[in-house]
Amino acid sequence: MKHLLERNLLPWRTAPTWHIAFSGGLDSTVLLHLLATTADTPPLHAIHIHHGLQAAADAWPAHCQAVCDELGVPLSVVSVAVGQGGSVEEAARQARYQAFEQQLRAGEVLFVAQHRDDQAETLLFRLLRGAGVRGLAAMAGDRSLGQGRLVRPLLQVSRAELQRYAQAHGLQWIEDPSNADTQFSRNYLRGEVLPVIEQRWPQAAGNLARSAAHLGEALGLLEELAVQDLLAAERPSPWPWLALPSLQLDALQALSAARQRNALQAWLAPRTRLPDSQHWVGWQTLRDARGDAAPVWRLEGGELHRAGGRIWWLSGLWLQPVPAGLAWGDPARALELPGNGQLRCCGVTPQGQVQVRYRQGGEALQVPGRGGRDLKRLLNESGLPPFVRARLPLLFVDGQLQAVANLPAVGREGLELKWQPPTNVQRLR
Repeated sequence: MKHLLERNLLPWRTAPTWHIAFSGGLDSTVLLHLLATTADTPPLHAIHIHHGLQAAADAWPAHCQAVCDELGVPLSVVSVAVGQGGSVEEAARQARYQAFEQQLRAGEVLFVAQHRDDQAETLLFRLLRGAGVRGLAAMAGDRSLGQGRLVRPLLQVSRAELQRYAQAHGLQWIEDPSNADTQFSRNYLRGEVLPVIEQRWPQAAGNLARSAAHLGEALGLLEELAVQDLLAAERPSPWPWLALPSLQLDALQALSAARQRNALQAWLAPRTRLPDSQHWVGWQTLRDARGDAAPVWRLEGGELHRAGGRIWWLSGLWLQPVPAGLAWGDPARALELPGNGQLRCCGVTPQGQVQVRYRQGGEALQVPGRGGRDLKRLLNESGLPPFVRARLPLLFVDGQLQAVANLPAVGREGLELKWQPPTNVQRLR
């Protein structure tokens, strides 16, 4: 096992710091001991997450500190609040990984002690939940986490091997009493289901883990296909100043339904929690709506809009109410718009009482060579996506509309209003 671990550690030896997720249980205790006794490694630091979900856990930080002191490894104890409602397991996991992400600096590595039996359990659990290939690929050997990487160097090692190592080296570990509570799905699989399966098929855990690896290869091929399919759909939009993720709809519609979902899954994965198969009807509704409609598919943490022959991902400030207008005391200087980016005047500097407002309806202005025109009609002619129009800054001078942001052909001659809109502000956890 030591040789296997050292081989798995090779890609990470140039990291500035190694961290280990140290619960004090068997798996992380063995991994900590292995890392601490490996020669010529980056500085090692242990992180213990205290969830506060049971009284017994209050004693675990002291145990972890004693183990780390013996091995000469610094320890940080981080307390987290676990969200209420839904699955306690999932809420604790989310809180734990958010805390780990906050600990990692650029290029650093977090090692976690998940092993082959965990891989088998994860595959079985996700099979029973009807997961697709992305879910059945189970746990990757490494993935990004914040500014660093999360690495699982023990995925080829069984729990029995870890226990033999711990006993051979006289290691002491915590037995979490909640692990015996079979009301939790994973505990039920681990304690009740897998042992029965292994009575009939003793190699079941290894075979399930191997299947997860095969599915991981299949997922890799699907992701390569998605990259190819997205190339055609990621053509630049007609509004380069609108720095929002978007795709050309007709390029997606040219694909089969399965390839559409595969491409969208790859595109949405960094932005939202992917919907299950029952909720993909939202994509069909958005895709197949009338040409003059403005459909929206609401997902976790954001929305997919269809406009101008494209689909657009909106999140963060773009989902907040339109901000209030404000006076512009010095139009010669850039103006920060609360919750709506930045605005600058170019060309002629307006004189008088200058205000920035947003659409209320009924606005009109003088267009060079065309006379008075209704703003709504001008915006329709521009083809600007409807979700942008409510946030579009309008420049009023002495109560008269003079310019519209980023539409230089509309408004007073020689006066151009340049708007840098907000980007999507979000981080998927």
